[in-house]
Amino acid sequence: MQTILILTANPLSTSRLRLDQEVRDIAAGLERAKKRDQFVLESKLAVRPRDIQRAMLESNPSIVHFSGHGTGDDGLVFEDETGAAKLVDGEALAGLFALFAEEVECVVLNGCYSEVQASAIAQHVNYVIGMKKAIADKAAIEFAVGFYDALGSGKTVEFAYKFGCAAIRLAGIPEQLIPTLKKKPNIEETIANGLLEKQVNEHTSEDSQELSDSDREILTELLTRSGRAEARKALCIKIGIEPNQLTFLRQSTDADFALELINYLHITDDKQALGKICKELEVVFKRGKYAIDLKSIKSKLYCK
Repeated sequence: MQTILILTANPLSTSRLRLDQEVRDIAAGLERAKKRDQFVLESKLAVRPRDIQRAMLESNPSIVHFSGHGTGDDGLVFEDETGAAKLVDGEALAGLFALFAEEVECVVLNGCYSEVQASAIAQHVNYVIGMKKAIADKAAIEFAVGFYDALGSGKTVEFAYKFGCAAIRLAGIPEQLIPTLKKKPNIEETIANGLLEKQVNEHTSEDSQELSDSDREILTELLTRSGRAEARKALCIKIGIEPNQLTFLRQSTDADFALELINYLHITDDKQALGKICKELEVVFKRGKYAIDLKSIKSKLYCK
């Protein structure tokens, strides 16, 4: 049985968020999930820093979900005794989660500019999700609901992250690239030592071959430089994608289209199409650093 602990905060001085809807929609999804008997959902509202500590001790959660405001380097916004904003920085949060590193599997920071805190916490927790920049309330809710729907069906954290990003896009909100997944350093060694859930162990081989942010940036840059992104429909057909299903086909620039395409294929885990893109790029970049980069990326995709 895994406990999901949801912590929400919306101080009086901050803009109103639909936190109650987010909690309600997550709960509704888990109630009808295939693996619903494996999860217990607990929520704490108007959370103060002291409340975080107490909730961690009382609930002993496997997953901790924060919903509220973030301010980047200054920290996440909780409340004080009067309901005013109280900032807690990434170092303080990382110190707390270090104490629960053996129990907590995943932390979701569903607030604007929370990538800084996610990176700090990921030094101690296997999987941490943060937001690269500001994210709209509706997009944040769509991500959360999609993420927990996937977990509730028995999927891994990494799959659930991609599913949540896809949910944002399917809702017609162009913010699916804002959530970012951070992994604990040496996580493959942790898996090998049997410290992760059995379900994650079963997917170790696949997960260890994930393309990094750097890999996707390289593919985006080379796709733009090569000129292959100019003939968009022809490229899609060549890699086995139906052009008309892509809502971003008419992006204003080739660079924007290339970025959307690479991230779409990553989110949908279409390694075959990514491999075909690598082969197209190898025709253009036959030597030098980029040729080496492409060879490395292809090896992760099991592409010959």
